[in-house]
Amino acid sequence: MKGVILAAGYGTRFLPVTKTVPKEMLPLINKPSIDFIIEEFLSSGIREILVITSRRKQSLEDYIDREVELESVFSREGAHGKLEKVHPPEAHFYFVRQKEMQGTGQALLLAKSFVNNEPFVVAYPDDLHFGEKPLSLQLIEKYNETGCCVLATLHDPPDINRYGVISMAEDGIHVRNIVEKPEKGKEPSKEASIGRFLYIPEIFKWLEKGFKEHKKGEYYHTYAVRELARRNKVVYSCVDGMRLDTGEPGGYLEAVIRYAKTIPEYREVIERALRED
Repeated sequence: MKGVILAAGYGTRFLPVTKTVPKEMLPLINKPSIDFIIEEFLSSGIREILVITSRRKQSLEDYIDREVELESVFSREGAHGKLEKVHPPEAHFYFVRQKEMQGTGQALLLAKSFVNNEPFVVAYPDDLHFGEKPLSLQLIEKYNETGCCVLATLHDPPDINRYGVISMAEDGIHVRNIVEKPEKGKEPSKEASIGRFLYIPEIFKWLEKGFKEHKKGEYYHTYAVRELARRNKVVYSCVDGMRLDTGEPGGYLEAVIRYAKTIPEYREVIERALRED
């Protein structure tokens, strides 16, 4: 199965730093967000990865590319391992630019020839996952059981009204609809969709149809997912593990802290800083 990373957005919530640094390159300590997605894909058996970028994001390609000079220096110093995971030999990367910011639905259309009529996993680098079983693998296993598109969901997050919330069919497995940012008390379920999806190739039929009929503004994937849901071709998979949201500064700060606390040497730094305060 192939993987697609959507990394074309402006990152306006992080301005001014994202004027020159892609949001996907903002690090948790010393590892940029996109690295966590790549590792998740590889751990899930995904070896071919398409990154959909945009102008001003050349650094994403540079990061994943080899850096021969640094490799040479580190090799002489016996520290070549520092760069091994950045360009793992088993992974094959492809890049395409979204020329205009026309929304995630239009961005996905750029992946059609890449996925070649096969199911594929889509990741938003805002959503990072930590757990025993990689999130993409969880979706792949659900697809193998059902043959359907799979939406990753969080169960009853505290700010559920910020999400698209799924409406479930009577069987409790299939998705009937997605309600974007529902009013409090009117949520159709407790399952909130997050930035990890497994799509069957039929999605392109509906993405194309919806885009032709789209009038103005950004075009999202929701229309296509709803059309597939109407045909009982969408299920959900509740996230098993810890999800960190790096999509806005507060969540990013929390993600850095939570990630740092998983590493003993950094956990001590955090505890020391809090004691001093």
